[in-house]
Amino acid sequence: MNDDASPVHDPARRRLLGALGAAGLASVLPRVHAKGSRPLGVALVGLGYYSRDLLAPALQATKHCRLAGIVTGTPAKAAEWQRRYDIPDRNVYDYDGFDRIADNPDIDVVYVVLPNHLHKPFTLRAAAAGKHVWCEKPMAMDAAEAQAMIDACRHHRVQLAIGYRMQHEPNTQAVMALAKTRPFGRLQRIRAEAGFHGFDGASADNWRLDPKRGGGAMYDMGVYALNAARYTTGTEPLAVTATQEIQRPAIFRGVDESMRFRLEFPEGVVADCATSFGRNMNVLRAECEKGWYELSPFQAYEGVRGDASDGRRFDAATGATPAQQARQMDDDALAILERRPPRVPGEEGLRDMRALDAIFASARGGGTRVEIATA
Repeated sequence: MNDDASPVHDPARRRLLGALGAAGLASVLPRVHAKGSRPLGVALVGLGYYSRDLLAPALQATKHCRLAGIVTGTPAKAAEWQRRYDIPDRNVYDYDGFDRIADNPDIDVVYVVLPNHLHKPFTLRAAAAGKHVWCEKPMAMDAAEAQAMIDACRHHRVQLAIGYRMQHEPNTQAVMALAKTRPFGRLQRIRAEAGFHGFDGASADNWRLDPKRGGGAMYDMGVYALNAARYTTGTEPLAVTATQEIQRPAIFRGVDESMRFRLEFPEGVVADCATSFGRNMNVLRAECEKGWYELSPFQAYEGVRGDASDGRRFDAATGATPAQQARQMDDDALAILERRPPRVPGEEGLRDMRALDAIFASARGGGTRVEIATA
């Protein structure tokens, strides 16, 4: 592929446009860059489901960034991706040779899409290579790792953004704004639940079932509920009580299958939250002095919607999957291009990790109340 080619003439983009056009979805794609401008080159680190089925297709629909490189430990995957997305050999890396990415001007951003225990080491390596970093949630294994990631990116003068796609979604942003305007009076209670039933036939080496690699429902789905409770209140939790449940011990060995946690916020606001790999749940609801509002589903890939007690609707449409991911990456790319902080910086991920540390500590203590660190 010609490195200077406009996205209009990019073969992978043409294929996506054709497929979406046949499905009647071409209108969801943003405008391409004006002639002569250069979208940021993104390298995906880890080519599992989320990269393969969501991020890579989304990058064909972005206007401020493009899929420029890949990092994988599986040569067969690399070959297939090169054929599909016209990625040149010089932009393909394995994990051992990843640090050579420092010498590649095609790549501006490294997107870490790996099991949770690898978020910190690859963020540190990417920052040392002088590349901006986008990192999937949860940001790290704990708050200490998250802080080290922030420090490394700050030291190397690169941006760090966390992949909380919901904070880029318009209905979610409308709910976030209500924390400031408070049209229903003082917040009293939040309900945030995110989970699904799965893993009945999971293989033994599935990293989401491995405690050493950051497995368990709380890391994977619980961060949606945690982050939602925080952005719905607009404040930081002070303390938490949490209990974990395991209904299928043959599958969940050393990781939580379900977690329930109550967050205590300033002004007496509480958030009753739940997450699970054993039950479908997807709701965010705020109870206030003079009414309520909710999103259900609140963290789906598309179709996020809700309503409120005064009749208002949260029904802005972002388009078919993977439109959310495209919107997120374009927002983060613009932040780099305009030299301003991203919508969801590393500090936002760190605040969640502090709460996660307290949630796990409370669960280990059988539901004891644990105060959440603020710094």
